[in-house]
Formats: sequence, C-alpha cells, structure tokens
Amino acid sequence: MGNTSSMLTQYDIEEVQSHCNNTFSQQEIVSLYQRFCQLDRSNGGFISGEEFLNVPEFAVNPLSLRLLRMLDGLNFKDFVAFLSAFSPRASLQQKIEFIFKVYDSDGNGKVTFNDMLDVLRDLTGNFISEQQREQVLTRVLEEASYTKDSLIVLSDFVKILGNSDLKMEVEVLVD
Repeated sequence: MGNTSSMLTQYDIEEVQSHCNNTFSQQEIVSLYQRFCQLDRSNGGFISGEEFLNVPEFAVNPLSLRLLRMLDGLNFKDFVAFLSAFSPRASLQQKIEFIFKVYDSDGNGKVTFNDMLDVLRDLTGNFISEQQREQVLTRVLEEASYTKDSLIVLSDFVKILGNSDLKMEVEVLVD
C-alpha cells in the first residue's frame, strides 16, 4: 500500500476496512484507493496539503485550512480513516470525535472559547462582525451551561451533540 502504483490485495482491503471500523465496503475502498492514487501526483504513497487543494470541493470549503492540518501527509489507510467520519455507516461518536478534532486545532484535547471563535470566524467570514461572533458564541455556551472560560473536552462535545441528528455524509462513487 505504500506505493500507489501497486494494486490493493484482499489483505490490504480487509486491513483498511478494519482500520476504519468497517465504515466502507470493499468496493468503496477500491474506489477510494483509485481516487487516492489520482490525488497522489508524486506517487509517494501519501497526499500533501497542496494535492488536497487540487480538489475543488475541498479548496472552497471555509474550513479547508483547518482540515489541511489534519490531512497533510496521510497515507491511504489514514486517508480512509479520515473520510470514515463522513460515511453513513459512521457512528455518532465517530462524527463527534471528528468535529472535536476540527475545533481542537492544537491537539491538546481541549477546546477553548478562542478555538470556537476561530472556527466561527472561518465559517462566517466578513458576514458578521467580531463582536457579533463573540456575542453569539457566548450565548450558545451559556445555553449549554458553559462560560467563556470553560475548557471543553471530548466528553462535553458528546454531551452537547450526542442527542442531535448529525449529518456528515459524502457519497463514495463506486465504479
């Protein structure tokens, strides 16, 4: 699997399936491998941030720079694991863990008011003022019984988002 020019063996496919908690079928993994090989223009067995930015849907995503920190240098197995949060077969827990990682940009296991503000800034751009962003975020935190000074950990995210009907699905086209 290290060399993208090689074909996937049945063992490779099963190993990737296991690595991503069986959120993709074997046929979907083969399709993802073909897409991975198209993105890996250097044939190095991993995808750089620059190669990810060649995907138009990714490049226009307001969170693309934040996601790039999570994506840069992924090999195929980790690429599939990253995408598994978007599978319709992914559990709510897997999706919440993914969202938490987007907010926790420094990877310390805690999300601060400023981390949330940064994401909100990425999502809203110049459509609302900094003061409005802070007011909205403060109100949302207070409604969830948190303050501006709260450090939110993964279990808090689970508690907040655990009862939601969270949709994060992308379609994997199978050839």
